[in-house]
Amino acid sequence: MKLFQYDNFPQVTGSRVSLRQILETDIKDLIEISFYDAIRAETVQQAAEMQSKINQDYLDGNSIHWGIVDNANHNIVGTCGYYRGLDKGEGELGCVLLSQYYGQGYMTEGMSLAIDFGLHTLGLKRIWAATSQQNSPAIKLLERLSFVKTADLNDGEIEYELQK
Repeated sequence: MKLFQYDNFPQVTGSRVSLRQILETDIKDLIEISFYDAIRAETVQQAAEMQSKINQDYLDGNSIHWGIVDNANHNIVGTCGYYRGLDKGEGELGCVLLSQYYGQGYMTEGMSLAIDFGLHTLGLKRIWAATSQQNSPAIKLLERLSFVKTADLNDGEIEYELQK
């Protein structure tokens, strides 16, 4: 099923950050936060292979994965996107931030743009996120973005859902 009807990968621009497609030139800067199926990349080659799979998932209509970019200096600071449930009109929202950008508000702004895109462009009826019970920064982020805890999952994970 083709969920995305875009000639070009959708870019979302905010006042401080923008969401854009991850480029080949970004890969070397994203190794520490490159994941696919919960496996972390160890090398540039592995990160590039993972990004290739992520790009194919987008083309197949299964996910959308953006780089979060600081508009002032064009540095990529993290990633976010929808990774599951799109075929049901839902989206699991996930994100990862490069450690040198922790606590600077980038993820709050990037996730806000992604939520707006999910609700108003994709027309998602439900947005949720899962994180570890020990990941207090992620929990605070989700709560700041109007998510509420809805379930305790296996392996110490918890689920949050956006309350519109």
